[in-house]
Amino acid sequence: MRSEARPWVLAGTLCALILAVDQVAKAVIEDKLVPGEYIEVFGPLEFTLSHNRGVAFGLAGGAGIGLVLLTVAALGLIAYLFARDPGRPGMWVASGLVAGGALGNLADRAFAGEVTDFIAVGSWPPFNLADVAITCGVVLLAWIYVRDAESESESG
Repeated sequence: MRSEARPWVLAGTLCALILAVDQVAKAVIEDKLVPGEYIEVFGPLEFTLSHNRGVAFGLAGGAGIGLVLLTVAALGLIAYLFARDPGRPGMWVASGLVAGGALGNLADRAFAGEVTDFIAVGSWPPFNLADVAITCGVVLLAWIYVRDAESESESG
């Protein structure tokens, strides 16, 4: 494999893996739980079944096509940032996480009109694996840019 293609293959593979695991987990939860039911997992971690029409953690509920367009715009931004420098250390991980999570929730919206959430921790609103991937990817992306900015200021 050519070295230029490697980050694209890695990001695409991670994206597909996140999408698949997210969709399988949601299907299992949909099959095994009824809305409002809680199952203790470990400590404050519980599984539940809930649905939302908003963004992560139920924010902006009922935004419909606006959220689909926002998701498509976010995917475009991630693709643009990744394409600018796919070889940047960690960039394939951040891009794969965000893209996989965004596509997981987009698939829910496209096929069910709402997103399935199932992870409950304390009083935090329920969320799903796609939300976790997006959050981790965005945090990693921010860290990459801060790290690189600090490196440039130290060398410049």
